[in-house]
Amino acid sequence: MASGQQWVLVEMVQAFYEAPAYHLILEGILILWIIRLLFSKTYKLHETYKLTEKEKEDLIEEWQPDPLVPPVSKDHPSLSYDVVTGPPSHKITINGKECINFASFNFLGLLDNERVKQKALASLKKYGVGTCGPRGFYGTFDVHLELESRLAKFMKTEEAIIYSYGFATIASAIPAYSKRGDIIFVDEAACFSIQKGLQASRSFIKYFKHNDMEDLERMLKEQELEDQKNPRKARVTRKFILVEGLYINTADICPLPELVKLKYKYKVRIFLEESMSFGVLGEHGRGVTEHFGVDIDDIDLISANMENAVASIGGFCCGRSFVIDHQRLSGQGYCFSASLPPMLAAAAIEALNIMEEDPDIFTVLREKCQHVYKALQGIPGLKLVGVQFAPALHLQLERSSGSRDSDMQLLRTIVDYCLERCVALTLARYLEKEERFLPSPSIRVVVTIEQTEEDIQKAVSCIQEAASAVLK
Repeated sequence: MASGQQWVLVEMVQAFYEAPAYHLILEGILILWIIRLLFSKTYKLHETYKLTEKEKEDLIEEWQPDPLVPPVSKDHPSLSYDVVTGPPSHKITINGKECINFASFNFLGLLDNERVKQKALASLKKYGVGTCGPRGFYGTFDVHLELESRLAKFMKTEEAIIYSYGFATIASAIPAYSKRGDIIFVDEAACFSIQKGLQASRSFIKYFKHNDMEDLERMLKEQELEDQKNPRKARVTRKFILVEGLYINTADICPLPELVKLKYKYKVRIFLEESMSFGVLGEHGRGVTEHFGVDIDDIDLISANMENAVASIGGFCCGRSFVIDHQRLSGQGYCFSASLPPMLAAAAIEALNIMEEDPDIFTVLREKCQHVYKALQGIPGLKLVGVQFAPALHLQLERSSGSRDSDMQLLRTIVDYCLERCVALTLARYLEKEERFLPSPSIRVVVTIEQTEEDIQKAVSCIQEAASAVLK
């Protein structure tokens, strides 16, 4: 044993002599550096200086905290409200003045419908005002289950799920399915609730040009090539296309048949947000799928709010049962928010009854939309944005002043001019610092079935007068 150790020592000494000089120098430097680290102090002690009481008081006196929010002028538009008294139906009372309503999304005129109000009142007397609990904690009422069943039947899908807040519907649905590492292809004109859902999902977001199917296909092809390089990763990466049926920011429609073709060609899923098209497009108001004659089973998830055509509150998602059931465990707005007040669910059910009993109201709405669209064309200084069957159109300045604030002020002056003459319009509002692609300033003109020929003519004449007076 001793001779073996002696032999190893001899080999080490021999290797030391045979090693090149630069190798020995490098090892020597490393050994010296290690010794220095072991015996040197990691930090130097500094003498502490104790402040006197007077110095402390002086420092406290001089300290100025940073403001919690940036300074805002008192005349900022967001701080001055137009106060509404009474229901915002066909006629709306703003600041004590009765006006024709071209501002509220009451497309089918159901907000002040007597049948809807009576059903809501009966539900209020039976259930009370609110629910005081999420759906999973004694917040599920029989009227919620009935509404979900009726929505699924109306949309001809297997199942539906309702949320108590329209904005939270798509913002909760997106992160319920798409997670970190997944890929979502999104139209640049997507609304703010979609943008919030994208942020919550933490997925990889790819924006394609608005309604540009060539740009979308280019991105899908690029992704296909990336997937071929790493097939193992591609197998576990989910891919989605996310669009609106009728875009609230641009008032135009998505090319759904082309999107469905791309879905099957590149094996992606489609999420469709239909808040502006549900109860508007299609022979029976079922939205973009009915409008184009697309099989609703080709769409993986449809989302919409009930705050426009249905004139209630909240939103819903519908689709196949296994898709919808997943949200009952992972949809944040569903799991953690108090459920929809029963009286609003009852109001939505009665609104669906009216929509099913009288599908002609959708034809009337389309005719009104086309009439308003034609009437608003050719106003000097203003450009009409949208399609002829959109119930919420945009009027933008033909020529920008070069400043967004100045453009907003010009449009605000037109809105105020019309308001003084009893025509209620509204500016399209955005959170400018948070929008991914900030839309151009515009006046939004909303069409409802309650507006008469005389109302439309008065509004158009008023806008023309205002544009002539303001945009000289």
